[in-house]
Amino acid sequence: MASGNAIRGSRVGAGPMGEAERGESAPRNRISFWCANKHETRPSFAAEAAIPDTWDCPRCGFPAGQDQHNPPAPSRNEPYKTHLAYVRERRTDADGEAILAEALAKLRGEI
Repeated sequence: MASGNAIRGSRVGAGPMGEAERGESAPRNRISFWCANKHETRPSFAAEAAIPDTWDCPRCGFPAGQDQHNPPAPSRNEPYKTHLAYVRERRTDADGEAILAEALAKLRGEI
């Protein structure tokens, strides 16, 4: 007697696999890109697709270009800044002292 499971014995994606069932593959071009660390990446593009100027290297993350001897320079990443670092860029120490004195006076009830 069946247990009531209609898909017993099959799996996701089960079925005939091949070009006859899927259709013919689109023509492809493999283009080489090189990064500053001399890593080569060869992504595959459709024959009629526009090829980008740069491609991110999957090994190091640097930008890669099609010229092996002149790869693009790595982008310069700014370090993470805290809120306090941004405040210090906008305010001088004298401004900070004046704001602190005003806030303390307010807390003491002097203003």
